[in-house]
Amino acid sequence: MEFTHWNESGRPRMVDISDKADSDRTAAAQSIVSISNKLYAAIQEGVIKKGDPLQVAQIAGIMGAKKTAELIPMCHPIQLQGTDFEFRYIQTAEGYDLVITAAVKCDGKTGVEMEALTAASIAALTFYDMCKAVDKSMVIKETCLLKKTGGRSGDYKKNSNHEPKNAE
Repeated sequence: MEFTHWNESGRPRMVDISDKADSDRTAAAQSIVSISNKLYAAIQEGVIKKGDPLQVAQIAGIMGAKKTAELIPMCHPIQLQGTDFEFRYIQTAEGYDLVITAAVKCDGKTGVEMEALTAASIAALTFYDMCKAVDKSMVIKETCLLKKTGGRSGDYKKNSNHEPKNAE
């Protein structure tokens, strides 16, 4: 088996994408954060001492998408054309799930799946940081790629109950 990210000497390398053609590429990813009724109420009442956790999470997620190549060793730096988020709460038997959806776009030689996954993950971590003073029992779960378009491997769409609205 030939590994794409290893050179002839068996050392790690970043794949050469110089021969690939630019194409429109999109990706959407989500992270779900389970929260308590107490935390949900505090958010709705606007009493989180650090400020609005969703606004700060969105800014952090955008920053995360832009810094993906610095965090994931084999990712190429990408000129992103757009990053957007959707946040929605779903009531559960134990409290609420916050569904964070990140959508990323570019026109380039490589996909933006890792940027979308990083954006959703960083937004979830930031939400936790913003809210931990109220409740440390939050659980970050189910981070996954929802869909991607463009590139040699074609389009992908996950069968999911949490379809993104802004991933088009």
